[in-house]
Amino acid sequence: MIDQDDFPEESEIHLRDYLRVIKKRKAIVLTFAVITIAVVLLATLATTPLYRASAEVLIERNYDTELTGGRGYVPYDPEFYGTQFNIIQSKNVVRRVVEKLQLDSRYRHYFLQPEQTSLFQPIKDGLGAIISALLPAAGEEDGEAGGAAALTPEKLSDAEIITGMIRGGMAAKPINNTKIVVISYLHENPAMAQLVVNNIAEAYMDEMLDIKTHASNYTIEWMTLKAGEEKTKLEGSEKALQQYTRDQDLVTVENKMAIIPQKLREFSSQLSRAQAEARQLQDVYQQISDAGDNLAALEAIPSFTANATLQAMRDDILKAQQHIGELSKKYGPKHPLMIKAVDERDMLVREKKNEIIRIKRTTENDYKLATAKAVNVQALLDLTKNDLLNLKERFIQYDILKREVDTNRVLYDALVSRIKQQSASEQTQTVNIWVVKKADLPMGPAKPRKGRNMMLALILGVFGGVGMAFFVEYLDNTVKSPEEVERRMGVPILGVIPVPAKKDDDAVAIVKNDPKSLLAESYRSMRSQVLLSSAEHPPAAMLVSSVTPQEGKTTTAANFSRILAQADNSVLVIDCDMRKPRLHKVFGVANQEGLSNFLSGAIEAPPIATAIGDNVHLITSGPIPPNPAELLSSRNMVSLLEGARAKYDHVILDSPPVMSVTDGQILSRLVDGTVLVARSGQATWEQLQHGVKMFTDVHAHLLGIVLNGVEKGHADGYYYQGYYSYYGDEQDLKG
Repeated sequence: MIDQDDFPEESEIHLRDYLRVIKKRKAIVLTFAVITIAVVLLATLATTPLYRASAEVLIERNYDTELTGGRGYVPYDPEFYGTQFNIIQSKNVVRRVVEKLQLDSRYRHYFLQPEQTSLFQPIKDGLGAIISALLPAAGEEDGEAGGAAALTPEKLSDAEIITGMIRGGMAAKPINNTKIVVISYLHENPAMAQLVVNNIAEAYMDEMLDIKTHASNYTIEWMTLKAGEEKTKLEGSEKALQQYTRDQDLVTVENKMAIIPQKLREFSSQLSRAQAEARQLQDVYQQISDAGDNLAALEAIPSFTANATLQAMRDDILKAQQHIGELSKKYGPKHPLMIKAVDERDMLVREKKNEIIRIKRTTENDYKLATAKAVNVQALLDLTKNDLLNLKERFIQYDILKREVDTNRVLYDALVSRIKQQSASEQTQTVNIWVVKKADLPMGPAKPRKGRNMMLALILGVFGGVGMAFFVEYLDNTVKSPEEVERRMGVPILGVIPVPAKKDDDAVAIVKNDPKSLLAESYRSMRSQVLLSSAEHPPAAMLVSSVTPQEGKTTTAANFSRILAQADNSVLVIDCDMRKPRLHKVFGVANQEGLSNFLSGAIEAPPIATAIGDNVHLITSGPIPPNPAELLSSRNMVSLLEGARAKYDHVILDSPPVMSVTDGQILSRLVDGTVLVARSGQATWEQLQHGVKMFTDVHAHLLGIVLNGVEKGHADGYYYQGYYSYYGDEQDLKG
């Protein structure tokens, strides 16, 4: 049994596959190539021959270093030649040629054909006159004079039309690694092509001279006007600078500019010292403020502790205390010596307190003085900075006015110098132009190039046809190749049945009447494959079905049964297609009673038709019942197959297409193997894959696929592999 998940993926396409596609679609390739070549050939023959005349012109830029003030080097200018090419093909240059040669009058017939009067011209003229009469009236009503003239497009003159035609046939291309430019022109008349090209070179030189002259005159006029404006600006800026110098007394202020920076440095140094002293006293002042009136806390402050007077007082108090201690050992507290000693000690304590208070006040005063000093020095520094800024502002404005004077003077001097240079180089050409080679009379047409056109048509036709063939092949999703069926579906090919040599030939009649035909040989190959598909014994009961209608399953069942019978096998064919039966028509028998009568119980025994060939018997479908699927899944169908297996060597069942109804799936469970028929060029890959999946879903034994109606070019290998002779004599295949 084949599982749907086992379907192999598409393998890599090889060169032989591409060649097969080209061979198969060779009609498309040849048709496309022939049409392409024919169209190109007709277009080439219908094209009017054009003659090309070419002149060579040397173009180089003029770098006159003495007049232009250059230094002798040539600057890189990548746009120079592109600009010259556009000027050569410009409307002004071509218009010069038209006017010089009088192409719009003398040679008009070489460019413009005489106008042919149309049958409808009077009608057009009448309508034009009516519109011209109505439009001015409409304009007058709207208060717009001349409205009709604005709507009417201006008609081009003959000179303008001829100018456009010449520009369309012109070309200007450089010769590699040179300064020479080839100017060419295409025309139907070779003499006219030569005449126009030779005059284009002269018109180009005249145009360049006019451009230079016009540009120089305009430049000198503009620079003269600009120089007058710059002179007025220069005089005004000089007067403003002089007046500002006088008003601000900038001459005496320069001495102050030298003194103020020195004062700034001194004040900055004093401010730093004052701020440092204030910060140092601020810490002591903060400690005093935190201590308040607590003498012990004040005395513990480092600056108080380090005071020499307080240290001496502490020593005296300590000595007085020691003296009192010595006297207390001898005398009582009321002894005069004790009283005197205590009074001296208290006096020292009071003096120390007064000293602490004095130091506290002194420190506070020093802190306030230091803070005030820092503020005063800061004020002096700020005042000095303001003075310096005021002076700098004066000098900034002075510098601005002076720069304006210098700028105006430079611009004025540059304009005066440029006017002198431009006047000297006014007659000097900026581009040097020489005609190196005049155009010769063309001897042969330049267009069309018949050989090249036909070669391109051949290449385009062949490659376009191949591309079209592959595109058609890509769009064609039908089954054709047996090799591709085996590769993509993973199901063996049991047989490849070719189409009959003549479209109207009956395949059943061919196999019956011409057993040695290629069609009969294909069914013999199918028989060999089917009988050898099982390892133990050939399948006895087989179902023949298809995915969709009209794929040849009934014809395959009939011919397959006949080929089996030719190997001395008894064969019973049962038409199980009780919806659209055809086997009775193929074999030419009546269908009044058949399988449906037996399965429904209307008759007790199946109506087996008389022998329709050697060893071949048939059970027709009978009348079409309302419930074919229920009848095929009944017990009577099982008993019928059991009896047929015992009596016949092979039983062939023809069922409806599997995608239409479930009859085929039901019958596939009752037989030994199923043969799926697919018509080449009709069944799509999606349909075939879906049909295989439907049988594998019900666990049917799918023997393989028979590819029916195959064109010879799609399966050449299968026609000549010699299946019939390879598997031995027909007598060996009897099972």
